[in-house]
Amino acid sequence: MDEPIALNAEKASQMPASRNVHIAVIDDDDSFRLAAEWLIKSLGYHVAGYESAEAFLGVPAPRAADVIISDIQMPGMTGIEMKQKLNEEGHEVAVIFVSAQADPALLRRVSECGGLALLQKPFHGQILIDAIHRAIGDPSPG
Repeated sequence: MDEPIALNAEKASQMPASRNVHIAVIDDDDSFRLAAEWLIKSLGYHVAGYESAEAFLGVPAPRAADVIISDIQMPGMTGIEMKQKLNEEGHEVAVIFVSAQADPALLRRVSECGGLALLQKPFHGQILIDAIHRAIGDPSPG
C-alpha cells in the first residue's frame, strides 16, 4: 500500500519543526525495526529501537520521544494499548502506527486512541518519511 490509511493533521500541527527530534521505533520484527531506524537516522533525527511496547515503556525516559512509530500487533502489549497507557499518563505524543493488516475496525481503534496515522505494511520508505515530517510539523523534506 502506498498511501497512509489515516493521518490526523490536527495532531501534526502541535509538533515543533526541528532536526532535534527523538523518534522511537517499536516493532517485534527486527528487519522492519532496523530498516526504519536506518532510514530515520539518514534523515538526521535521533532514533531508538525497541522490540516491544513493554521494552519502550521500561526505559528510564520513554516519554522523551517526540514521535513513536509502532507496530500494532506484538507479543504482550499491543501498540494501541501502549498509546492508551501513554494517554492515561498524560503523555501526548504523535504515534504513527504500522500494521500488516488494516481494516475499518482497526482504523477506528487507531483514530479513537489518538493515533496520527496508520500505514499498512509493506509501504515505500517515502510514505514513512512523509508521515514523520507531518508528525513534527514539517510538511516538506529537508
